Order: sequence, then C-alpha cells, then structure tokens
Amino acid sequence: MEHFYLTLLLLFVSFVTLSLFFLFYKHRSMFTASNLPPGKVGYPLIGESLEFLSSGWKGHPEKFIFDRMHKFSSHIFKTCILGEPAAVFCGPQCNKFLFSNENKLVTAWWPESVNKVFPSSLQTSSKEESKKMRKLLPQFLKPEALQRYIGIMDGLAQRHFASGWENKKEVTVFPLAKRYTFWLACRIFMSVEDPNHVAKFADPFQQLASGIISMPIDLPGTPFNKAIKASKFIRKELLEIIKQRKVDLAEGKASTTQDILSHMLTTSDENGVFMKELDIADKILGLLIGGHDTASAACTFIVKFLAELPHIYDKVYEEQIQIANSKAPGELLNWDDIQEMKYSWNVACEAMRLAPPLQGAFREALNEFIFNGFTIPKGWKLYWSANSTHKNAEYFPEPEKFDPTRFEGNGPAPFTFVPFGGGPRMCPGKEYARLEILVFMHNLVKRFKWQKLLPDEKIIVDPMPMPAKGLPVRLIPHNQP
Repeated sequence: MEHFYLTLLLLFVSFVTLSLFFLFYKHRSMFTASNLPPGKVGYPLIGESLEFLSSGWKGHPEKFIFDRMHKFSSHIFKTCILGEPAAVFCGPQCNKFLFSNENKLVTAWWPESVNKVFPSSLQTSSKEESKKMRKLLPQFLKPEALQRYIGIMDGLAQRHFASGWENKKEVTVFPLAKRYTFWLACRIFMSVEDPNHVAKFADPFQQLASGIISMPIDLPGTPFNKAIKASKFIRKELLEIIKQRKVDLAEGKASTTQDILSHMLTTSDENGVFMKELDIADKILGLLIGGHDTASAACTFIVKFLAELPHIYDKVYEEQIQIANSKAPGELLNWDDIQEMKYSWNVACEAMRLAPPLQGAFREALNEFIFNGFTIPKGWKLYWSANSTHKNAEYFPEPEKFDPTRFEGNGPAPFTFVPFGGGPRMCPGKEYARLEILVFMHNLVKRFKWQKLLPDEKIIVDPMPMPAKGLPVRLIPHNQP
C-alpha cells in the first residue's frame, strides 16, 4: 500500500512539474522572434499584469511606463499583459504611428472579457461593433449637430444642481458628476430624462463599469459576474424603451431626428437592412457607457484642482460670471456662450492632462511589421499610454504643475496631448464631452466656491482615475453672507 501511495505522489509531482514546465515553455515561446523590443515578460499566464494594474491602484499608473522606459532606454518595450504578448508604445512618434495606421497595420483590441460583458446580438466581435458605431456617430456628434443640444444640456444641468447640490453644506463630487453625465447621456441619446427612470439604470451601470476590465472570473459575487448580470438587466430595460419608441414613431409621437435611438430605428444599411432591436440595445449600451464614464472623471478632477488652486478658480469664475450676467432671466446657454469659455476649456484640458480619463488603449498587430528597428509580430497587442507624454517633462515642462497656459496659442505639440486618442481613432465624442464639461463648469462655479474635506485624499486608477473617497467637499454658495 505504501508503494501505491508513493507512486501516486510521484505521478502527482511529475504532473505538476510537467505542467509548470509547459506553462513556462509556452510563455517564453511567445517571445522567441528575433529583434523584439527590450523588456520583461513576467510569469506565465499573468505576465506583468499585476504590476501594470497595481501601479494604477496606487495612484501612479505612469510608474509602470516610466520605470521601463528608463530601464530599457527605449520608447518601445515588450511585456505580457492580460495573458497576451504586448509591446508598449511611448511618446508622440509612437502615438502618431499607431493612430495613423489604424486598419492598415493595427486594429482596435479589447480583452475577451469585454465581449462576454457585451455579447453582440449579431455574434460579431466588439471591435466590429465599434467600427459600425464610428460610422454612425459623426453626423450626431459633430459640432453643427450638437449646437441644438446646448440648451437641453444647460436646462438639465440646472435641474441637476438644484436637486443634488443646492441647499447642501457638503457633497461627494464623483457620484454627483456621474449622475449628471449619465442623466445627460440618457436624455441626448434616447430622450429619457425622468430622474426616476434614469435612477433605475444607475446602480447596474456602476456595476457594469466596475466589472468591464476586472479579472474575468465568472463566479457569484465577483465584479465580472456582477457586470454580466448588470449588462443583461440594462439590455432588457433598453429593449422596452426601443419597443415603445417604435410605437411612438409609428403614431407620430416621436421624430426620426430627435436622437440617436430614432436614427438607428429608421436608418438602413447599404443593403436596405434595418438594425434589429437587440443590436440597437447593444449599441445604445455602449454609447451610454462611453458618453458618461470618462466625462464624469474629468468633471471630478476639475473640481479637485479648482479647490486646490484658488487663483485658477478666480479666473474661471470671472469668465463664467461674465457669460451668466449677459443672459436674460431664464435664458439658456447657446453655442456663442460656449465659444467664450476659452480659459475654462484650457483648465479642463490641463485637468485631463494630469488625470487622463482614458489612460491608454490597446491595438493588435494585423501583420508583422518593423518600427524603430524592432520587430512586432503579427497578433501582438500594442498599448499606447497617455501618461507617456502627459507627464513627461520633455513635452510638458514641470509636468506635475497645473498650468492652463500650456493650451494657449497653438497648444501642445501634435500627439503629445491625447486624452481623446488621435488620428482616425480620435474619440468621436470629443466635442460632446467638451460641451457637457463646460456646461457643468458654468453651472458649478456661478453657484459655489468649495473646499476639499480630505486634503490628502488618495487617487486610484481602476481603470479610470478617481478620488478614493469620491472627493467630498464643503460648498460655499456665492449668495452666502
């Protein structure tokens, strides 16, 4: 019997040894091509994912980038992230190369977990759906089309501040900023503005946003599992809205041009085929996430920096109160008012430089190519990092200093300021984000000054930057004696 147990033990040890050997061999074999960029590949399966993610959890995502740039004296280094062989591209030349070679040498890539949270009704990948959305959105999100929404944005912002900020001594900014941008997205994209209806989506969307880039462990209670459930719930609610809109369109109660939802329902593709309801629900779901998540982070950090820098606040207030005083009672903001908010937008840009809502994004090499003397194999994942330029003294002197004058005149050098990406992959919602941020700033500063309640509040990045406690502040109304 002892020999039997000993044999089993030896077999088990042999199995574990062979398995580990196989994992290490498979991991190393992904990096055997000649002339690869310098770098580390980490451990099997996880690579350097923990270092990559933990630098963000600690509030300094740029550390992962700069440590390796300095160690390997290169603007390109290899690594292994999310189980994939990858090259990290740093600096304006790398940004320009990736942005200008979209669908030529590289294409957008998301982790497989994203496809599980967003299962397309057409059984196509998230990147295919993204291409379709980019064709659909420009006519709605270009400046000429957005001008008619400014008054709607201002009216909704006034309701938001009346219900969430006014008559309160203290508030927590981040959840309020998310409420504002989400309410706005619901109104602009699908004409839903009833606060109770919007609130029904709020918690599921928070679970969805938290779980999209989490560890893809589909077990009860995990963020990933909660994100999948939230996605199903939201999709079901969206289908009800879509069905009702079809009825309203048929009865003449809704316009074909009132929002993106109506456009999707009434527009066919080149073959005369209309989108299915589930397909529209998927696209609206993606729009609602993209339309509020990054902007809410930007709004939050603008509040943070204005609290810390009274002289900057004073200049923003001077600009905004001049616009407010030019309006008749009850008159809403218009396109000309937005164009007068030049200094405020420079402040917003500087906030997004120091705390970019989009830290970076992945691409995938469509074929093997050579860049800067290094071979990039087909199928490798390529990551560009906003922080590689935003916090680099070579492109922004004294990079930790908050200085809105960087954006005066011609502004930063091309491909150094990239909070919205660049080139053909420039975020199609850039102008929409500019409007919702400036409307937020206008309505905030004309009502209040404020003080941070936690002067040394920690910042975490997961995957977007956010104050660890949500940025609680004490409000000081301007009409306070």
